[in-house]
Amino acid sequence: MSRIKMYLKELDEAAVTTRKMLERVPTDKFDWQPHPKSMDVKRLATHIAELPSWITMALTTDELDFANNPYIPEEVNDTQELLAYFERSLQEGRSHLKDEYEDLLDKNWTLRNGQQIYSVEPKADVIRMSLNQVVHHRAQLGVYLRLLNIPIPGSFGPSADDTDF
Repeated sequence: MSRIKMYLKELDEAAVTTRKMLERVPTDKFDWQPHPKSMDVKRLATHIAELPSWITMALTTDELDFANNPYIPEEVNDTQELLAYFERSLQEGRSHLKDEYEDLLDKNWTLRNGQQIYSVEPKADVIRMSLNQVVHHRAQLGVYLRLLNIPIPGSFGPSADDTDF
């Protein structure tokens, strides 16, 4: 299996659970955060929703320079807009996971802020990191939802809310 096909399979599998998690994010809790140093629910959920589009960025650019492209998160006002944003990002990421991009995976991609370089790594590693970020931040969101007494959907099997434990 090519790396592109492997990433596509992983993205599609992650999308199922990610969608279930994002569906449970209540609009009236968008401003809630578990700790002052933590992202609020809206920022965390919006970041999760945008992550599939990082695949496109990795495959169609050679760098991200925050000095020239300051980060501006997508503005979502409710759970439906959040889900719609996720679906757009997912479609964008999926649309670039094609065999024609396989040869680009070993080409370096740079994350920087002007002259300050944060990382230089192969595009394949940036895609892997993006997929890992989905899982990582989805787990954070699960903790947020648990603290808000919102049932957690299963990810890699049933959750405690799916069973009678």
